[in-house]
Amino acid sequence: MNQKTNQTTINKEKNEKEEQIVNGVNVTKLFETVGVIKEKPEIAKFNFRAKGQWIDGAHGKTTINEFDGACQTFKRSQPYVFEKDEPPVLLGKDRGANPVEYVFAALDGCLTTSLIYHAAAKGIKIDEVETSLSGDIDLHGFLGLDDNVRNGYEKIKVTFKIKSDAPEEKLQELVELAQKRSPVFDIVSHPTPVEVSLEK
Repeated sequence: MNQKTNQTTINKEKNEKEEQIVNGVNVTKLFETVGVIKEKPEIAKFNFRAKGQWIDGAHGKTTINEFDGACQTFKRSQPYVFEKDEPPVLLGKDRGANPVEYVFAALDGCLTTSLIYHAAAKGIKIDEVETSLSGDIDLHGFLGLDDNVRNGYEKIKVTFKIKSDAPEEKLQELVELAQKRSPVFDIVSHPTPVEVSLEK
């Protein structure tokens, strides 16, 4: 090993020791980011985008790639493609989860990430997190059979199972904080303006 390589290794190990990692979250960089946003509020603005394409029947796909944030545009090294369909009982061919199930995936991911990030910021080590989500839908709404029935979920239930040495009251605080700070929880629990238009 030459001197330059040896120095690079030492610097890397030094940086890793100086940075605090909790629950896989770089807390040092998290607090640095918070500090920078306080100084330059404009970098907190993000715009996420998606492109949808219908294939046939209930089958379609949504592609995720570019987004804007921190005053610049980011392009992922590889786009993410989400296949959507319906199960046969709903006249689909089961080539992917259905859209209302994707809502669960988004809500699960965002609540869990919010919980983990805030736990890390508080120095609370989390060993495992499992979530269970469920929701009831009455097809009378979607099929236009009863205008008094909601098209979407009547209610969504989320249950957390958390393994940690932290006391139960601290874990309860984290669950409440996750709800308070999760963007997707905010989207699904409060009315969000949605503009739909036909491109000419």
